[in-house]
Amino acid sequence: MKDSPISSIILREREFFVKRDDLIDPYLAGNKYRKLYTLLHTPPEKYHTLISYGGTQSNAMLAIAALCKQKGWKFLYYTKELSQVQKQNKNGNFVISLELGMYHKELAQEEYRDFIASLRLHFDEKVFVLDQGGASMNAREGMEVLAKEIRESALDVDAIATPSGTGTTALYLAHALPEYTIYTTPCIGDTSYLQEQMLALAPIPENLMILENQKKYHFAKPYREFFEIYQELFQTGIEFDLLYAPGMWKALLEQTSQKILYIHSGGVSGNESMLERYRAKGFFKEM
Repeated sequence: MKDSPISSIILREREFFVKRDDLIDPYLAGNKYRKLYTLLHTPPEKYHTLISYGGTQSNAMLAIAALCKQKGWKFLYYTKELSQVQKQNKNGNFVISLELGMYHKELAQEEYRDFIASLRLHFDEKVFVLDQGGASMNAREGMEVLAKEIRESALDVDAIATPSGTGTTALYLAHALPEYTIYTTPCIGDTSYLQEQMLALAPIPENLMILENQKKYHFAKPYREFFEIYQELFQTGIEFDLLYAPGMWKALLEQTSQKILYIHSGGVSGNESMLERYRAKGFFKEM
């Protein structure tokens, strides 16, 4: 594919640039495309099954499902037991992933951790196990491609921003672009948790700056201030995801002043189910 384009937006009287990785593919887009870059270029015959695990709103889950459908691989995905609300949901990433051919397995809360820890002990070389959120050393190659695109754009910015689940994108991008400050914020857990996830992959470089919002936010829970930022961003002509983007943008607006390039991490396919939750909370205002 060609390099993803870069857009300029004005938000609260500040100019930001946005690397439009959300336009790469309807499902296999954003930082998930970058993380899965090596697997995308892996010959189909190398594997017959890909296994991963995590939550049912995961953008990585959907991207992996799209990848496996393209490659002709079986995709087996493990989660903790689903709630009745999750089982009754008729849209969102989980439903789309099932439609793409994902096999789903529920595990009891008490056995989930030990089972996931033992995943790699029972499969042959034709089975690839990918950690939650696409966290893998294989993601480095895709981030180096992204870094090359950013350099070649010759954009006049001082810093780059991308939100973090496992921190894989921010970590490898900081290694690949030492000349830039890389901003991220923990969307799952706190700074200590994020650093722990990063250090499992590689040392954390000095140019990687973690911005943590003053208020503690629980992942995937609706917050009025997050929805307000989502609506502000929507008015710029670009839709961002409701899981990761609001926390990152809130931190950038409150804690930075530089010229920043935001890496759009995709994930907007999950907004339909999140908007239903905001509507149920009474936060939703038609745009």
